[in-house]
Amino acid sequence: MKQTFDVIVIGAGNAGLAASAVARKAGLSVAIIEKDGIGGTCPLRGCVPKKVLVAAAEVIDTINHASSHHIHVGKPSIDWPQLIKRKQEIISPLSPSFENSLHHKGIELIRGSAKFVDEHTLAVNNILYEAKKIVIATGSRPRTFPIEGFHHVISSDDILELEDLPPSLLFIGAGVISLEFSHVFARAGVKVTLLEIASRALPQWEEEIVEKLVLESKKLGITILTNVEIKNIKDNDSGFSVHFLQDGQEKSIHADLVANGAGRVPNVDKLNLKAAHIEHEGHYIFLDEFLRSRSNPDVFVAGDPTSSAQLSPVATYEGKIVGHNLTNVKMISPNYSAIPSCIFTIPALASVGFTEGEARKKNLEFVVKTNDLTSWLSGRTYAESVAFSKVLIEKKTNQIIGAHIIGHDAPELINFLTLAMKHGISSDQIKEMVLVYPTFGSDLTYVV
Repeated sequence: MKQTFDVIVIGAGNAGLAASAVARKAGLSVAIIEKDGIGGTCPLRGCVPKKVLVAAAEVIDTINHASSHHIHVGKPSIDWPQLIKRKQEIISPLSPSFENSLHHKGIELIRGSAKFVDEHTLAVNNILYEAKKIVIATGSRPRTFPIEGFHHVISSDDILELEDLPPSLLFIGAGVISLEFSHVFARAGVKVTLLEIASRALPQWEEEIVEKLVLESKKLGITILTNVEIKNIKDNDSGFSVHFLQDGQEKSIHADLVANGAGRVPNVDKLNLKAAHIEHEGHYIFLDEFLRSRSNPDVFVAGDPTSSAQLSPVATYEGKIVGHNLTNVKMISPNYSAIPSCIFTIPALASVGFTEGEARKKNLEFVVKTNDLTSWLSGRTYAESVAFSKVLIEKKTNQIIGAHIIGHDAPELINFLTLAMKHGISSDQIKEMVLVYPTFGSDLTYVV
């Protein structure tokens, strides 16, 4: 006998929690299926625990720059086991809190892995569940590669559980995950190497800004090798040997640990999508403008299994849209025109909108405003070693179409610029604003 609901959500991460909350508030009966901790990757295995480590590294960096302010202190060090314990103390209450919230909202939690039986039916632990509408919000998992010896590689999830620091650590990939962790581990005294298949680190980000981050990374002792093709990973008595080709030359590097920092892929391959007539290509489901499956319009998708950016705020945003579309005749479409992203290295790099290359490919007419902010009073006050902004402004409208910042409180400044882009605030209007001074935020009136 089947248990029946109006809506069943697969996955209790940012997207699933958002969609289920909206549907339940509208009076629908809702169940949510989750095999792991409630909350998903971001709070339990991603953004939040990683930021605990980043925060510690930021303090180390501040202490290391104390002499610039004529403050004399000894050489700092991280008590790594205690830092990991602190991280765990911060995240351990989160999953029970999310679960308690589901209970109070009247959303039924089903524990286990879901698999489609037909267009409206799911099987979990050999029990059938049926719903008028189903939401796929299954998140993502670390990407794997057909490399000999890849089973020796630890994931980003594993990195967050390391109780002891390795003397050396090699990351596969020089993307966001690798760079963020490398800045933490390098400041903790670990020798870090990044191997990237592309011609440069962070190939999707604004190149001029990335170059400055790479330079800062190298100052920390981080080695970044590009144009690399990894051939195999071999275990030996003292760690691992990674063998690769670079520009046609065979090379190898020893590391005590090898980690996968080459991104994540949507978690959909075990859902048996075919049984529900859900067309897809690889890990991505074909969707209409309302985040519905094109081939089965009673199935919605939010979060990583869409083709949008794999960011937790985007997952929440899509979850809310799906929740609305589940409960309203007049559906709405997501707008991805102003989605900010940030790399929490030290200094941090933040971005929103088009890169210069993307804008030129679209034949947009715009001006580019770049500023080296290290010489500005705010930059000098905080002895910033790198602080740089690049803003793209459309000529006809003076609207901001892209912004990229490193250092200079970039994660917060990019939020202001995102607000401007989202609500059509022109560069001229930003210049007219009266802002608290002296702050990094007050420099916005000059960077645009």
